[in-house]
Amino acid sequence: MNNLAVHWFEISVYNFDRAKAFYETIFDIKLSIIDLGAVTMAMFPGGPGALCHGEWYKPSPDGVVLHLSVGDDLGAVLDRVERAGGQVLQAKKQISPELGFMGLLLDSEGNRLALRSPK
Repeated sequence: MNNLAVHWFEISVYNFDRAKAFYETIFDIKLSIIDLGAVTMAMFPGGPGALCHGEWYKPSPDGVVLHLSVGDDLGAVLDRVERAGGQVLQAKKQISPELGFMGLLLDSEGNRLALRSPK
């Protein structure tokens, strides 16, 4: 396999409404809800993933770290994290000139995520 890419991602949540509000606030987007009975999802617009609430979804800062591209303004997104109920773990930092910048956060549910931007 040569170019592996993210096909789908699921971010585990305990409090569905709180998590939905957190991600809508920091990314300035609207998530659409799908109720599948045992699982409730809040779908990211145009993207391959969702927030997921259900019996087997357990948020954690210790597992796989999802890196999300946030366009050119990483600083503006990180500025909204704490007001939305999360915690910035690492402020905007350059990885390298080729790879751009990143920041780390804990979301409102306790998941650790990375945010990336080219500048």
